[in-house]
Amino acid sequence: MLFLLTTLLQLTHVAQAHVVITYPAWRGNNLVTNTTFPFGMQWMYPCGGISPTTNRTYWPLSGGAVALQPGWFQGHETALIYINLGIGENPENYSFPLTKFYINGPTNNPYPGTVCIPKLDVPRTVWSTQIKSGDRASVQLVEAARHGAGQFSCSDIIFTDDPALVPDVNQTNCFNSTDIKVSSVYLPGTPPNESCSSTPSAGEPGRGNLFAGVASPAATETNTVTGDGEGTRVPVVLLKIALMVAGGRYIGGF
Repeated sequence: MLFLLTTLLQLTHVAQAHVVITYPAWRGNNLVTNTTFPFGMQWMYPCGGISPTTNRTYWPLSGGAVALQPGWFQGHETALIYINLGIGENPENYSFPLTKFYINGPTNNPYPGTVCIPKLDVPRTVWSTQIKSGDRASVQLVEAARHGAGQFSCSDIIFTDDPALVPDVNQTNCFNSTDIKVSSVYLPGTPPNESCSSTPSAGEPGRGNLFAGVASPAATETNTVTGDGEGTRVPVVLLKIALMVAGGRYIGGF
């Protein structure tokens, strides 16, 4: 009963947000609309106007899972998603891009559904030289919506080399809904299958299926990024143009 009540309270808390990070634990509902934030907090770089939390999730040094729900608000049938890493107690910038992808939801109205990446690799040059077990960092999620706006949310983490400290990632907190299509994003002039990969395939460092091994209620090919470039591929230059038009700040590492 207590678990059910807690879950209902959590759902009530996030019901007004554009995009919700469900794993690792996010900083909180940041679409507060008032005279100070007339368009909502989630529009503010770098983390939607919310300070770091003490509720940090242990994350493996080499990278971990990220799950999100993109359809809590109207206007998110299509969107570009960036996931970046910032190092430190309260990072001022998130200069280590982890991945990028394009989503296509079932409707432009609010819709349920989850997208999960079971393993986002931290660049080897970062985890081998710049971080150690016990260091604090934050994962930043940027959603660029079809109208050109960028929403920002963050989850705070602690890097660890002890697998026992990392919360279990399973079908209850990491799955892909079959009605949300996910496609790779590429730079014009570059092979699309090199720009949206995380978990490497055997013998191919840095390449592979981003969502490999993710469980879904009824698995289909429409909710996975494929390493061979199948499905819709969206030039990432559109994200830069969209944020410039909206007066936002372009981040993403190119």
